[in-house]
Amino acid sequence: MKLGDLSITYVELLARAMDSLGTPPAPLLEQFRIEASTLSSPDTRISIPRFMRLGHTAIQQTGAPWLGLQMGRISQPSHLGVAGLLAMTAPTLREALQAVADYELLSSYNSRGASAFSVNQGQGRLTFYSISPYNEYNLFVVDSVLGGWFRLPEALTGKQGLVQSVQIEFDEPSYAARYQEHFRCPVHFGAESNSIILSCEALDLPVLQRCASVYEGLKRQADRELERVRLGLSVRESVARSIGPLLNGQTPELEVVARRLNMAPWTLRRRLQAEGVTFQQVLNETRQALAESYVRDTALTLGEIAYVLGFGSAAAFQRAFKRWTGEAPGRYRELRR
Repeated sequence: MKLGDLSITYVELLARAMDSLGTPPAPLLEQFRIEASTLSSPDTRISIPRFMRLGHTAIQQTGAPWLGLQMGRISQPSHLGVAGLLAMTAPTLREALQAVADYELLSSYNSRGASAFSVNQGQGRLTFYSISPYNEYNLFVVDSVLGGWFRLPEALTGKQGLVQSVQIEFDEPSYAARYQEHFRCPVHFGAESNSIILSCEALDLPVLQRCASVYEGLKRQADRELERVRLGLSVRESVARSIGPLLNGQTPELEVVARRLNMAPWTLRRRLQAEGVTFQQVLNETRQALAESYVRDTALTLGEIAYVLGFGSAAAFQRAFKRWTGEAPGRYRELRR
């Protein structure tokens, strides 16, 4: 169970953002052993921990903690991969934003969750999942996603001012003034989610490059690819992927995971038994694998990791970690850095 990975497209976008700020990206790419041939490979992915280290180093080299906002500023729908191409040919902005959320898995996967699009009380909301706790390694990720999403409605419809407000989970960072320059609408920090909010009237606007036949053709291809990705997972792997986003501060139960997988609890239990495992085993394995990744690959404190994985305290997490690996988490991190 890994923390997740992204299309190499996001590295290309980061490199272009550095260049736009006057810092040549070549030394950074060389430092992380990313060659030009790698950037042009459609099947190449980069792990989320490596991408966060790459972004943190890029921020140090550019001296621009708002680098993520710059990534959003220069982003185009095509940077979202198949989801972006679907959005470009969708009939209206509503279908376009739905495609961005529905087909995100084709260009990125995160054990913490998935983006979502919803319409409630006269507003459309495109939400990026929580990746708290926040630190200097992941603020730019939220900035880049919301920054790119803010540009998306304008790029698709040719109309400005469609985003009514932006909500951001973390508190105001030191570069808070940059957000108003980028978003040109109310930005609310310390919010319950990372979202852009649009009116229903905006959602009904036609997409400039809409094309019914191309849209349907792309959608069929995307559905087949999405199904191929999902069919390639065993029930055990599907359960592990469902457990990840549910661990935040709690221990998920089988019934909750079954609902996420559209199964009856007894069906899920039976299918896991057919693969020779129990739900509790998958839960423990998922926690252990994620724990090792968080300790080895991130800068989160042990208390933060304990919360993310649903432990009641840092002490409980440390005991479990030593039972799993034979080493205290601090020692494990020290030896693998």
